Amino acid sequence: MKYFLQSPEWESFQRSLGRTVHRRQGSGWSFLAIEEANPAGKVLYTPYGPLADNVDAFDAALAELVKLAQECGAVFVRLEPVDAGLGSDAAGLSAMRARGLEPAPANQQPELSWIIDLDQTDKEILADMKSANRNLYRNIHKKGVSFRQSTDPAEISILLEFLHQTATRNGFKPQSDEYLTAVAKSLMPAGAATLFIAELEGLPIGAALAYDSADTRVYAHAAVDPEHRKLSAGVPLLVGLILDAKAKGLSFVDLWGVAPADQPNHKWAGFTAFKKSFGGHQVAYLGTWDLPVNKIRYRLYHAARGARTVLRTGLGRVRSLTKKLR
Repeated sequence: MKYFLQSPEWESFQRSLGRTVHRRQGSGWSFLAIEEANPAGKVLYTPYGPLADNVDAFDAALAELVKLAQECGAVFVRLEPVDAGLGSDAAGLSAMRARGLEPAPANQQPELSWIIDLDQTDKEILADMKSANRNLYRNIHKKGVSFRQSTDPAEISILLEFLHQTATRNGFKPQSDEYLTAVAKSLMPAGAATLFIAELEGLPIGAALAYDSADTRVYAHAAVDPEHRKLSAGVPLLVGLILDAKAKGLSFVDLWGVAPADQPNHKWAGFTAFKKSFGGHQVAYLGTWDLPVNKIRYRLYHAARGARTVLRTGLGRVRSLTKKLR
């Protein structure tokens, strides 16, 4: 898979935000790294990277990342290897620790993703979905719903409105309008992002924004009008997005993060079930890791984080006890 967060298009977008980015490559490895601010100081972050063909290439990429971090004054490198022959099991975790890497406080990108392989016919792709999804896709037009695509950045406002409504109803915080508008302005004219829109008699009732790399489409942001949720337009909207990716010659659709199967109460459980209803399979990554470069400052950063966590936990217990006493 060609990971979109390591693509030239994502690099251009990051530059459009005024961020300093670095691209390096060598024999069997490459990475896009972004300079970010952190309480520890400057951090060099390579989302879903470095990309490496094997363990030796991964080690060469690590050495280049350390060199680059030293040159730009980064305290540590934050990375998320996806396929370097290390595996995602206990052996892979041990291999990361053996190289001086430490698990980051939280994963930046999903550790588990749900992938649909497009190396099959349309009929086979549909057959792998739940029958309800297939029926909705085939019959939704009978209810006056149609679908279209857009690469006009101005139409990102359609998705933003539905995201606001969904956030209000479900109590989650979407990415800012400013950020997604910047995404649209940078990626849509370049053909790296497409807005898929569901309409009822010409009026939008749902939208999904997808990013395309050389071989993979990422289902990035989606929301529907709550007033028309009984139509379930988000289902045929995603089916169309998947089949369109195949028609364009892509190899995969990445439905992005999912919850672990053994955590039914996970906050992602609801949309995990939704994503799995379209067929496909799970892919596990090693997660987000830190490679300290300035080890003293990194230790101070971790100590400060730990102290804040302890303080928040203590305050939470005091508040809980106070409520009980009342």
